[in-house]
Amino acid sequence: MTDQPRDPAPTPLGPTSLTWRYFGDTRLLLVGPRAAVLQNMLPALGQGVLDHSVFFSETFARLQRSAGPILDTIYGGQNAAATGRQVRDYHRDIKGVMPDGSRYHALDPETYYWAHATFLDHMLYGIETFVRPLTNTEKRRIYEESKTWFRMYGVSDRAMPEDWEGFQAYWKHMLEEVIVAHKTARYGVGYVTKGLPAPPKVPAALWRRVSPPLNAVARFITVGGMPPRQRELLQLPWSIADERRYQRFAAGVRKLNRLWPLLPEPVRYLPQARKAFR
Repeated sequence: MTDQPRDPAPTPLGPTSLTWRYFGDTRLLLVGPRAAVLQNMLPALGQGVLDHSVFFSETFARLQRSAGPILDTIYGGQNAAATGRQVRDYHRDIKGVMPDGSRYHALDPETYYWAHATFLDHMLYGIETFVRPLTNTEKRRIYEESKTWFRMYGVSDRAMPEDWEGFQAYWKHMLEEVIVAHKTARYGVGYVTKGLPAPPKVPAALWRRVSPPLNAVARFITVGGMPPRQRELLQLPWSIADERRYQRFAAGVRKLNRLWPLLPEPVRYLPQARKAFR
């Protein structure tokens, strides 16, 4: 279940990688929670979150705690593998029983790899939607980098496809035949119809004033960024007109990209990326 990877100490990703260039790019925040929602649609992963995570009671805190270590497995340099093993070890005790009586464990290779695959998809989708088209050569290169990134966690890589073509087939199979509208995923997108939960320490009166426009933006980014079939499974409302607006929005962001290098680095990159660049 937790076999050793073929390469227990891979060379960390560095500044020549496309992953360094793009994963910490703030334009990818426009993808929204696509990765988190898709992760929780895998029954075993969704059940683990349901049984063990503070996701339901402290949604923002859980997301904040998860994002930093994932970024550090990419941008951590010589410390990346140690961070990856820490991330792995957070999951050692996440195990239990599925509703059908079968058992799950967060470190099952198929479960752990699915979580990683959604982060890779987040980057690829974000680049092509909000930055620029990628060539097939670039996609293959990013996929090879993702294999190095995954091996930073020190878990079995037996579920990881060998090449980019294998990953494409894997992703299609997962979307079309495996993932479902798990309760955890439905909860995660509940704000699309119910509104975002108020962040801690924000007064209720203030939140009532500022939340309507924030809710509208969150709905647009969340539903627009989901694959069509998963929208249907989660019963997320999305019309042809919505899709046109989303495509115009994405095209508008891409048109502004020639001005992107002129913006200050703190606007363009997340803190972990900026630290690594320095």
